[in-house]
Amino acid sequence: MFLSKIITILVMYSLSSETVKGTENCYDNLGCFYDDIPWSGTPQRKVIPLPWSPEKINTRFFLHTRDNPQLYQEISSRDIMSIKNSVFRAGRKTIFIVHGMTDKAEDNWVSQMILEILQAEDVNCVGVDWRNGSANLQMYAQASSNVQVVGAEISYLVTRLQEELEYPPSKVHLIGHSLGAHVAGEAGKRCRGIGRITGLDPARPFFEDTDKVVHLDASDAEFVDIIHTDTEPFLGLGMMKPTGHYDFYPNGGQHMTGCPSKLSFLTGNAVSLVKSMACNHLRAPLFYIESIRNPGGFLSYPCENYMAFQDGSCFPCPSSGCPAMGHYADLSHRTTTQHQTFYLHTGGDPHHFLSYRYKISVSLVGKKKISGKIYISLFSDHISTPEYEVVQGTLLPGNRYSGFINADVKLDEVNCVDFRWTPPLLQSNIFQIQLGAEQVDVQSGEDGEVSSFCSFGTVRDNMILTLGLCTVRTHSHYDPKSSYREDRS
Repeated sequence: MFLSKIITILVMYSLSSETVKGTENCYDNLGCFYDDIPWSGTPQRKVIPLPWSPEKINTRFFLHTRDNPQLYQEISSRDIMSIKNSVFRAGRKTIFIVHGMTDKAEDNWVSQMILEILQAEDVNCVGVDWRNGSANLQMYAQASSNVQVVGAEISYLVTRLQEELEYPPSKVHLIGHSLGAHVAGEAGKRCRGIGRITGLDPARPFFEDTDKVVHLDASDAEFVDIIHTDTEPFLGLGMMKPTGHYDFYPNGGQHMTGCPSKLSFLTGNAVSLVKSMACNHLRAPLFYIESIRNPGGFLSYPCENYMAFQDGSCFPCPSSGCPAMGHYADLSHRTTTQHQTFYLHTGGDPHHFLSYRYKISVSLVGKKKISGKIYISLFSDHISTPEYEVVQGTLLPGNRYSGFINADVKLDEVNCVDFRWTPPLLQSNIFQIQLGAEQVDVQSGEDGEVSSFCSFGTVRDNMILTLGLCTVRTHSHYDPKSSYREDRS
């Protein structure tokens, strides 16, 4: 694979400059680390060095609470008084957030996530900064090994909290992006009983298809949820296979709405290369941040694969409900030994990724069939949606047609819908055929409830027919002139 070749070149360069000799390094409080199977010498990890020493990586813990949301207090597992004298409170849940490659735990998405969490919950929030051990892509192989030491550092801190403050690991939630997801997994392996781990597009190179002791796995915590946003087979940076209790694949997990094609850099420069290669991978933490302030958003459907989801085979949610991808995924978690995969669509606006799925069914009336498209828009006292194309192909009066829309707002209390149809591009309606929608049903994916809208009459192409709620529409009050209007947009 193209990406694997790039990583291999970087690996060989980094190993030529520094390789730790031997098969084992041990450190007080953290335990021992090895460079043999499964950590190295496997098809997926042919030559991986031992991790750096704790001193060289210099893992740091930045504590934020509602008392100090902006300015962190640095705490240390090796100085218990730094914790006892801090704003850390044992009565709160504790959330650790771990960055990935070429990143840090301040002045970026980590800081933004901490602020959003503290607005939603009264918790201890800890940014885990290991920038020295993951500074640049040339040292990716080394960083993938350093993951073990950083995970051990988190594990030791949680253990100290348990020993000194009687703080249970079950109240700990670890969130990690890319390599940080595997850091969280390592911490969970070393400190059993962690309550929850969230993997934000766990890094693929040197982790996919490895032994589960190497990568983030469902056995690492009581609940492990993973968001996959960059699983494209050849150029993707994130793990493809499900390894958690809940694995979410927004937009199928490969191309995120609003991200450029990964081949777009061919016509650009180094900046476009970074943007195109990293956009999908970086969407996972952004989705999580938006989920914090939208508890009902990112509804995700249990489904075997993305094609079945797109076809509507997994619509609506089962009677047991659908989980919400992101911060509140654990609210619907049911203990299971089976991996569960979920699919959903998102928007592409970085300021509004939420999307709500609905099934639109149209009962067509008219006298003649014609090829064309059907568009539907929905209205309430507070909502006016754009037009959605729901049907394309042969339009035969008497038939019922269905399609799915992904609205950027929740369509509560819709009181009317607009119907419009068009003939094929470059084909005029020379026979002045008219079509209408006798009934339009709008089904919610969340609860399966159906709202029905009715009308009479037909309209020519590019004219709009308005349908009201069936329960309030009667034949005697129908005014054909008020039920359609020409679309002049």
